[in-house]
Amino acid sequence: MQFTISNTDLKSKARAGNIITAHGNIQTPIFMPVGTAGTVKAVHQQELKNDIKAQIILGNTYHLYLRPGLDVIEKAGGLHKFNGWDKPLLTDSGGYQVYSLSNQRKLSEEGAKFTSHIDGSKHFFSPEGVMDIQRTIGADIIMAFDECTPYPCEFNYAKKSLDMTHRWLKRCIVRFDQTEGKYGFPQSLFPIVQGSVYPDLRKKSAAFVAELNCEGNAIGGLSVGEPAEDMYAMTELVCDILPIDKPRYLMGVGTPINILECIALGIDMFDCVLPTRNARHGLLYTQNGVINIKNEKWKMDFSPLDENGTSYVDKEYSKAYLRHLVHSQELLGAQIASIHNLAFYLWLVGEARNQIIAGTFREWKDKMVKQMNCRL
Repeated sequence: MQFTISNTDLKSKARAGNIITAHGNIQTPIFMPVGTAGTVKAVHQQELKNDIKAQIILGNTYHLYLRPGLDVIEKAGGLHKFNGWDKPLLTDSGGYQVYSLSNQRKLSEEGAKFTSHIDGSKHFFSPEGVMDIQRTIGADIIMAFDECTPYPCEFNYAKKSLDMTHRWLKRCIVRFDQTEGKYGFPQSLFPIVQGSVYPDLRKKSAAFVAELNCEGNAIGGLSVGEPAEDMYAMTELVCDILPIDKPRYLMGVGTPINILECIALGIDMFDCVLPTRNARHGLLYTQNGVINIKNEKWKMDFSPLDENGTSYVDKEYSKAYLRHLVHSQELLGAQIASIHNLAFYLWLVGEARNQIIAGTFREWKDKMVKQMNCRL
């Protein structure tokens, strides 16, 4: 993997770059639609490529391991072949899912024992095992196994967890270096900075990760309930320590405003389920604010879904029609809303890149944050 920075913003820490992978280039800053089980919910691959303009999508190790299972994915020739996505892929290590299964898992130095949410069967993830699983799934970028601490989190627990995450990380790197990709192309391993909202722990973790000199770095354990101000403070602190010449991935973030503010702090890569999850509940993101399409005010509004939108659905469908579909729980409603939201997110990071290159990012970002903070 190669990463180059073409432009930096003089009034913030935002930068425009390019990541080269075996399955194509990724222009940063970038948002990555979440395809947890090998699919971005309610969206076809061709729509992701041609309408939404996605450059990279995610799969999730925990979910893919449980279903369809590694035997199916390996027989297919890896996740790219299995789901028909020929652009870059990233897989989450499953650490966040282990965190979310707090009442169904047990952590130890060896790894994590957990109970499947599907059928109650028992499973075990070790750092080495997670590397092997992600080799089999075959994403271009894979993540180290970590523990994502909850919020709030006591300092002593956060410290103990961080130290174990670092020990797990060393084991991940050893296993990664001992193995090769299964499908004829290289994979890149990103370690994850943890430390909850404690500056000293975040500094320690960022320094530890920076010294490993991996091809890219991630920041985890944020956007788990902490105030936005804490998220921004921890992100800025970590970005000031991580290498300038490596891509920085802020995991699980976030709202359009979160994304713009974190681009300004030096983040290059984002993912979040919000655009598709909220779409299925009728919440739409636009340049001028947020629309709850379920509201009565849209019942007789036959204007385009979003006159400033970049997707075909924004021109072809009216607010009244989408409201009808969502209220009727028609599958097409979830599809239209998901395409709109994802296209908006990809437009947002693409326009941020344009503004960074033009030298006008800071002013544009401040204006957009105000506009998108409105409820329409």
